[in-house]
Amino acid sequence: MDHRPPADPERVPEYHAHVYYRPETREAAEAMRRELGARFAVRLGRWHDALVGPHTGSMYQVAFAPAEFSRLVSWLMLNRGPLDVLVHPETGDDLADHRDHAAWLGERLPLRLEALGGVD
Repeated sequence: MDHRPPADPERVPEYHAHVYYRPETREAAEAMRRELGARFAVRLGRWHDALVGPHTGSMYQVAFAPAEFSRLVSWLMLNRGPLDVLVHPETGDDLADHRDHAAWLGERLPLRLEALGGVD
Protein backbone atom coordinates (compact mmCIF):
# COMPACT_ATOMS: atom_id res chain seq x y z
CA MET A 1 0.00 0.00 0.00
CA ASP A 2 1.22 3.50 -0.87
CA HIS A 3 1.61 5.54 2.34
CA ARG A 4 2.66 8.81 0.73
CA PRO A 5 0.43 11.80 1.45
CA PRO A 6 -1.81 12.78 -1.46
CA ALA A 7 -0.36 15.27 -3.90
CA ASP A 8 -1.64 18.80 -3.45
CA PRO A 9 -3.04 20.37 -6.65
CA GLU A 10 -2.57 23.78 -5.04
CA ARG A 11 1.18 23.26 -5.40
CA VAL A 12 1.10 22.68 -9.20
CA PRO A 13 2.63 25.81 -10.74
CA GLU A 14 1.74 25.04 -14.36
CA TYR A 15 -0.01 22.65 -16.73
CA HIS A 16 0.89 21.56 -20.24
CA ALA A 17 -1.32 20.49 -23.11
CA HIS A 18 0.39 18.70 -25.99
CA VAL A 19 -1.60 19.03 -29.21
CA TYR A 20 -0.79 16.20 -31.64
CA TYR A 21 -1.33 16.46 -35.37
CA ARG A 22 -0.69 14.56 -38.58
CA PRO A 23 -0.06 16.06 -42.02
CA GLU A 24 -3.78 15.85 -42.79
CA THR A 25 -4.74 17.56 -39.49
CA ARG A 26 -2.04 20.25 -39.48
CA GLU A 27 -4.51 22.91 -40.65
CA ALA A 28 -6.83 22.07 -37.72
CA ALA A 29 -3.84 22.29 -35.35
CA GLU A 30 -2.96 25.72 -36.75
CA ALA A 31 -6.53 26.96 -36.26
CA MET A 32 -6.61 25.59 -32.71
CA ARG A 33 -3.30 27.24 -31.91
CA ARG A 34 -4.61 30.63 -33.09
CA GLU A 35 -7.75 30.22 -30.97
CA LEU A 36 -5.80 29.14 -27.88
CA GLY A 37 -3.52 32.16 -28.19
CA ALA A 38 -6.47 34.53 -28.63
CA ARG A 39 -8.75 33.12 -25.93
CA PHE A 40 -6.41 32.16 -23.09
CA ALA A 41 -3.34 33.31 -21.18
CA VAL A 42 -0.94 30.67 -22.56
CA ARG A 43 2.63 30.22 -23.73
CA LEU A 44 2.63 28.47 -27.09
CA GLY A 45 5.61 26.21 -27.71
CA ARG A 46 7.35 25.52 -30.99
CA TRP A 47 5.99 23.20 -33.65
CA HIS A 48 7.70 19.81 -33.44
CA ASP A 49 7.32 17.94 -36.72
CA ALA A 50 10.23 15.69 -35.70
CA LEU A 51 9.75 13.56 -32.60
CA VAL A 52 10.91 15.14 -29.36
CA GLY A 53 11.13 13.85 -25.79
CA PRO A 54 8.56 11.18 -24.97
CA HIS A 55 6.21 12.18 -27.78
CA THR A 56 5.65 9.76 -30.65
CA GLY A 57 3.87 12.18 -32.93
CA SER A 58 4.20 15.70 -34.25
CA MET A 59 2.96 18.20 -31.69
CA TYR A 60 3.20 21.58 -30.04
CA GLN A 61 2.97 22.37 -26.35
CA VAL A 62 0.65 24.84 -24.66
CA ALA A 63 1.70 25.93 -21.15
CA PHE A 64 -0.84 27.54 -18.85
CA ALA A 65 -1.42 28.49 -15.23
CA PRO A 66 -3.79 26.54 -12.95
CA ALA A 67 -6.21 29.48 -13.05
CA GLU A 68 -6.81 28.71 -16.77
CA PHE A 69 -7.25 24.95 -16.30
CA SER A 70 -11.03 24.73 -16.05
CA ARG A 71 -11.79 27.08 -18.95
CA LEU A 72 -9.00 25.87 -21.21
CA VAL A 73 -9.45 22.12 -20.77
CA SER A 74 -13.23 22.45 -21.08
CA TRP A 75 -12.70 24.37 -24.32
CA LEU A 76 -10.31 21.70 -25.61
CA MET A 77 -12.85 18.97 -24.80
CA LEU A 78 -15.46 20.69 -26.93
CA ASN A 79 -13.26 22.04 -29.72
CA ARG A 80 -10.35 19.66 -30.32
CA GLY A 81 -11.88 18.31 -33.53
CA PRO A 82 -9.69 15.59 -35.07
CA LEU A 83 -6.73 16.35 -32.78
CA ASP A 84 -5.50 14.28 -29.84
CA VAL A 85 -4.41 16.19 -26.75
CA LEU A 86 -2.41 15.18 -23.67
CA VAL A 87 -2.91 17.37 -20.58
CA HIS A 88 -0.65 17.03 -17.54
CA PRO A 89 0.56 18.96 -14.50
CA GLU A 90 4.12 20.09 -13.99
CA THR A 91 4.95 18.66 -10.55
CA GLY A 92 8.69 18.28 -11.09
CA ASP A 93 8.38 14.56 -11.83
CA ASP A 94 8.25 14.37 -15.64
CA LEU A 95 7.74 10.61 -15.72
CA ALA A 96 4.80 10.62 -13.32
CA ASP A 97 3.32 13.73 -14.93
CA HIS A 98 3.21 12.12 -18.39
CA ARG A 99 2.40 8.56 -17.24
CA ASP A 100 0.37 8.74 -14.03
CA HIS A 101 -1.08 12.25 -13.80
CA ALA A 102 -2.03 12.70 -17.46
CA ALA A 103 -5.46 13.07 -19.05
CA TRP A 104 -6.05 12.33 -22.72
CA LEU A 105 -8.60 13.98 -24.98
CA GLY A 106 -9.11 11.83 -28.04
CA GLU A 107 -6.92 8.82 -28.68
CA ARG A 108 -4.36 7.84 -26.03
CA LEU A 109 -1.11 7.81 -27.99
CA PRO A 110 1.95 5.80 -27.01
CA LEU A 111 4.75 7.67 -25.25
CA ARG A 112 8.45 6.87 -25.17
CA LEU A 113 8.69 6.81 -21.37
CA GLU A 114 12.36 5.83 -21.52
CA ALA A 115 13.03 9.44 -22.60
CA LEU A 116 11.81 10.44 -19.12
CA GLY A 117 13.72 7.75 -17.24
CA GLY A 118 10.89 5.23 -17.23
CA VAL A 119 9.95 2.11 -19.11
CA ASP A 120 7.21 1.54 -21.68
